[in-house]
Amino acid sequence: MEQSLPWDSGLSYSAFLDKYATAEQRRRWNDFHSRVVLTTAQQELLASFRREMKVMIVAGAWCGDCIQQCPIFDHFAKHAPTIQIRYFDRDDTPELADQLSICGGRRVPSLLFLAEDGAPCGRYGDRTLSKYRDIAKGLEGAFCPTGLVAPAEPLLASVTQDWLNEFERIQLMLRTSPRLREKHGD
Repeated sequence: MEQSLPWDSGLSYSAFLDKYATAEQRRRWNDFHSRVVLTTAQQELLASFRREMKVMIVAGAWCGDCIQQCPIFDHFAKHAPTIQIRYFDRDDTPELADQLSICGGRRVPSLLFLAEDGAPCGRYGDRTLSKYRDIAKGLEGAFCPTGLVAPAEPLLASVTQDWLNEFERIQLMLRTSPRLREKHGD
Protein backbone atom coordinates (compact mmCIF):
# COMPACT_ATOMS: atom_id res chain seq x y z
CA MET A 1 0.00 0.00 0.00
CA GLU A 2 2.87 2.38 0.78
CA GLN A 3 3.79 2.84 -2.90
CA SER A 4 0.38 4.19 -3.92
CA LEU A 5 -0.26 6.61 -1.05
CA PRO A 6 -0.83 10.18 -2.26
CA TRP A 7 0.67 11.93 0.80
CA ASP A 8 1.90 14.98 -1.12
CA SER A 9 -1.52 15.76 -2.56
CA GLY A 10 -3.17 15.94 0.86
CA LEU A 11 -4.38 19.21 2.34
CA SER A 12 -3.94 20.89 5.68
CA TYR A 13 -6.98 21.23 7.94
CA SER A 14 -7.69 24.80 6.81
CA ALA A 15 -6.98 24.14 3.14
CA PHE A 16 -9.32 21.13 3.20
CA LEU A 17 -12.14 23.24 4.61
CA ASP A 18 -11.37 26.12 2.24
CA LYS A 19 -11.67 23.79 -0.72
CA TYR A 20 -14.56 21.53 0.29
CA ALA A 21 -16.74 23.13 2.96
CA THR A 22 -19.73 25.36 2.33
CA ALA A 23 -20.08 28.41 4.56
CA GLU A 24 -22.54 26.52 6.76
CA GLN A 25 -20.33 23.46 6.99
CA ARG A 26 -17.33 25.64 7.85
CA ARG A 27 -19.37 27.30 10.60
CA ARG A 28 -20.15 23.87 12.08
CA TRP A 29 -16.49 22.79 11.92
CA ASN A 30 -15.42 26.08 13.55
CA ASP A 31 -18.07 25.83 16.26
CA PHE A 32 -17.01 22.31 17.12
CA HIS A 33 -13.32 23.22 16.97
CA SER A 34 -13.94 25.86 19.65
CA ARG A 35 -15.54 23.24 21.93
CA VAL A 36 -12.53 20.91 21.92
CA VAL A 37 -10.49 21.38 25.07
CA LEU A 38 -7.41 19.35 25.87
CA THR A 39 -6.47 18.87 29.50
CA THR A 40 -3.03 19.90 30.70
CA ALA A 41 -2.06 16.22 30.92
CA GLN A 42 -3.21 15.63 27.32
CA GLN A 43 -1.24 18.66 26.10
CA GLU A 44 1.86 17.49 27.95
CA LEU A 45 1.54 14.00 26.49
CA LEU A 46 1.27 15.37 22.96
CA ALA A 47 4.24 17.68 23.54
CA SER A 48 6.29 14.65 24.62
CA PHE A 49 5.93 12.89 21.25
CA ARG A 50 9.42 12.46 19.74
CA ARG A 51 8.88 10.57 16.50
CA GLU A 52 7.48 12.14 13.38
CA MET A 53 4.04 10.72 12.68
CA LYS A 54 2.22 11.23 9.41
CA VAL A 55 -1.56 10.87 9.45
CA MET A 56 -3.66 10.60 6.30
CA ILE A 57 -7.34 11.36 6.90
CA VAL A 58 -10.09 10.60 4.43
CA ALA A 59 -12.97 12.89 5.33
CA GLY A 60 -15.96 14.80 4.04
CA ALA A 61 -16.71 18.41 4.93
CA TRP A 62 -20.40 17.45 4.90
CA CYS A 63 -19.96 14.56 7.35
CA GLY A 64 -21.23 14.96 10.90
CA ASP A 65 -18.72 12.45 12.26
CA CYS A 66 -15.91 14.43 10.60
CA ILE A 67 -17.26 17.68 12.01
CA GLN A 68 -17.20 16.11 15.46
CA GLN A 69 -13.78 14.44 15.24
CA CYS A 70 -11.44 16.14 12.78
CA PRO A 71 -11.17 19.31 14.89
CA ILE A 72 -9.79 17.09 17.66
CA PHE A 73 -6.95 16.05 15.34
CA ASP A 74 -6.19 19.69 14.57
CA HIS A 75 -5.78 20.34 18.30
CA PHE A 76 -3.47 17.33 18.59
CA ALA A 77 -1.27 18.60 15.76
CA LYS A 78 -1.04 22.04 17.36
CA HIS A 79 0.31 20.51 20.57
CA ALA A 80 2.62 17.94 18.92
CA PRO A 81 4.89 19.37 16.23
CA THR A 82 5.84 15.80 15.31
CA ILE A 83 2.30 15.11 14.01
CA GLN A 84 1.78 15.94 10.35
CA ILE A 85 -1.77 15.59 9.06
CA ARG A 86 -3.06 15.59 5.50
CA TYR A 87 -6.75 15.55 4.62
CA PHE A 88 -8.25 13.91 1.55
CA ASP A 89 -11.82 14.32 0.39
CA ARG A 90 -13.54 10.94 0.22
CA ASP A 91 -15.28 11.65 -3.06
CA ASP A 92 -12.26 13.22 -4.79
CA THR A 93 -9.91 10.38 -3.82
CA PRO A 94 -11.98 7.22 -4.38
CA GLU A 95 -8.91 4.97 -4.65
CA LEU A 96 -7.65 6.09 -1.25
CA ALA A 97 -11.16 5.88 0.20
CA ASP A 98 -11.34 2.30 -1.05
CA GLN A 99 -7.93 1.45 0.46
CA LEU A 100 -9.08 2.81 3.82
CA SER A 101 -12.60 1.42 3.67
CA ILE A 102 -14.08 0.24 6.94
CA CYS A 103 -16.64 -2.51 7.26
CA GLY A 104 -16.92 -2.66 3.48
CA GLY A 105 -17.65 1.03 2.95
CA ARG A 106 -16.03 4.40 2.38
CA ARG A 107 -16.67 5.50 5.96
CA VAL A 108 -15.28 8.78 7.21
CA PRO A 109 -13.20 9.85 8.93
CA SER A 110 -10.75 7.06 8.18
CA LEU A 111 -7.17 7.48 9.32
CA LEU A 112 -3.96 5.87 8.19
CA PHE A 113 -0.95 6.38 10.45
CA LEU A 114 2.49 6.36 8.84
CA ALA A 115 6.06 6.46 10.07
CA GLU A 116 8.31 9.31 8.96
CA ASP A 117 9.37 7.31 5.91
CA GLY A 118 5.81 6.46 4.89
CA ALA A 119 5.69 2.94 6.34
CA PRO A 120 2.09 2.18 7.41
CA CYS A 121 1.65 1.75 11.17
CA GLY A 122 -2.07 1.56 11.74
CA ARG A 123 -5.58 2.38 10.64
CA TYR A 124 -8.43 3.74 12.70
CA GLY A 125 -11.83 5.24 12.16
CA ASP A 126 -14.71 6.04 11.66
CA ARG A 127 -15.84 6.41 15.22
CA THR A 128 -14.26 5.66 18.57
CA LEU A 129 -15.39 3.11 21.12
CA SER A 130 -17.03 5.81 23.27
CA LYS A 131 -19.02 7.08 20.29
CA TYR A 132 -20.12 3.57 19.29
CA ARG A 133 -21.20 2.86 22.87
CA ASP A 134 -23.26 6.06 22.81
CA ILE A 135 -24.84 5.14 19.47
CA ALA A 136 -25.57 1.59 20.59
CA LYS A 137 -27.69 2.94 23.45
CA GLY A 138 -30.18 4.29 20.92
CA LEU A 139 -30.44 1.55 18.33
CA GLU A 140 -34.08 2.31 17.68
CA GLY A 141 -33.58 3.08 13.98
CA ALA A 142 -31.13 4.62 11.56
CA PHE A 143 -28.56 7.00 12.99
CA CYS A 144 -26.30 9.33 11.10
CA PRO A 145 -25.02 12.42 12.90
CA THR A 146 -25.28 15.61 10.89
CA GLY A 147 -23.04 17.81 12.95
CA LEU A 148 -26.09 19.96 13.72
CA VAL A 149 -26.28 18.73 17.29
CA ALA A 150 -22.97 18.53 19.10
CA PRO A 151 -22.38 15.70 21.57
CA ALA A 152 -22.59 16.37 25.27
CA GLU A 153 -19.33 17.44 26.93
CA PRO A 154 -18.70 14.09 28.68
CA LEU A 155 -18.95 12.28 25.33
CA LEU A 156 -16.69 14.84 23.64
CA ALA A 157 -14.09 14.35 26.39
CA SER A 158 -14.33 10.55 26.03
CA VAL A 159 -14.04 10.65 22.25
CA THR A 160 -11.07 13.01 22.50
CA GLN A 161 -9.36 10.63 24.93
CA ASP A 162 -10.14 7.63 22.72
CA TRP A 163 -8.45 9.35 19.78
CA LEU A 164 -5.52 10.45 21.93
CA ASN A 165 -5.05 6.85 23.05
CA GLU A 166 -4.76 5.77 19.42
CA PHE A 167 -2.32 8.57 18.54
CA GLU A 168 -0.25 7.65 21.62
CA ARG A 169 -0.32 3.95 20.68
CA ILE A 170 1.13 4.76 17.26
CA GLN A 171 3.66 7.15 18.78
CA LEU A 172 4.84 4.44 21.17
CA MET A 173 5.03 1.98 18.27
CA LEU A 174 7.26 4.46 16.44
CA ARG A 175 9.29 5.27 19.55
CA THR A 176 10.03 1.63 20.33
CA SER A 177 10.55 0.46 16.75
CA PRO A 178 13.99 -1.18 16.53
CA ARG A 179 14.32 0.10 12.95
CA LEU A 180 13.65 3.70 13.96
CA ARG A 181 15.68 3.46 17.17
CA GLU A 182 18.67 2.35 15.13
CA LYS A 183 18.11 5.12 12.61
CA HIS A 184 17.90 7.81 15.31
CA GLY A 185 20.53 6.35 17.62
CA ASP A 186 18.26 6.08 20.63
